[in-house]
Amino acid sequence: MTTHIRSAFWIPVFDELADPRVVARLAAEAEEIGWDGFFLWDHIAWAAPVQQVGDPWISLAAAATATESIRLGPMVTPVARRRPVKLARETASLDQLSGGRLTLGVGLGSDVYGAEFVSTGEEVDARVRAERLDETLDILTAAWSGLPVHHRGKHYVVDDITFLPTPVQEQRVPVWVAGYAGRVNPMRRAARFDGYFPIGVRHPDQIAELRETISGLRPDPSAPYDLVVPVAPGADPAGYAAAGATWCLTELDPDEMTLDHVWGVLRDGPPTTSHSEAVAR
Repeated sequence: MTTHIRSAFWIPVFDELADPRVVARLAAEAEEIGWDGFFLWDHIAWAAPVQQVGDPWISLAAAATATESIRLGPMVTPVARRRPVKLARETASLDQLSGGRLTLGVGLGSDVYGAEFVSTGEEVDARVRAERLDETLDILTAAWSGLPVHHRGKHYVVDDITFLPTPVQEQRVPVWVAGYAGRVNPMRRAARFDGYFPIGVRHPDQIAELRETISGLRPDPSAPYDLVVPVAPGADPAGYAAAGATWCLTELDPDEMTLDHVWGVLRDGPPTTSHSEAVAR
């Protein structure tokens, strides 16, 4: 049975896209054309030829004020370099600003492309970053409830703080967990939340296998759950939908990206609809 698949525009805020005003205009037009989501990379550095790197959270706030219905979020934020209490405030505020449209993508992050951790004195041990990610997710879940948070863990302490206002969305902001496809720990982490973004997936057969595996790890396999895949501009996502994917993220190469190219891909419309159909919505 083929799953309905939604389409998101997924961009790095690099060079010409480092300007939040440009990002806001892109988000507004993406919504008008018929894209379902608008997600931003979260980095502080990237390898050459990239020179400028914008802040995705400021850009997401600008996008939230320029739109009304499209889902928004960082995809993904390296949680281990964020303070949990600051992230709790930011996510609640962004969900309030957007009227309940935030999806939070989380992961370990990597030094592969921008040496972001080693160059800034951040934790380079992936196991420690994973511990910090798990603690932060516990803190966020507690903070979003609006009840006092009492957390004393290996890495973080939150001593009787109530985080108000809470997000607009009931229960919590949806969390999608990224991880290299097939690795058990990210899949277990993802099974606790609302979606899984397997990195490195390039074939629908992989999605079918991953969906079966993560279904077996989830507390309630019948509850709604998102399985997210990156696709090239113009790619047909039908095979991924048939395999059980629920979202496809159109992926752009930052080394070859120009603003004109980004506008072109956006205006071609989401891969599940033609441009003419999207504009007619």
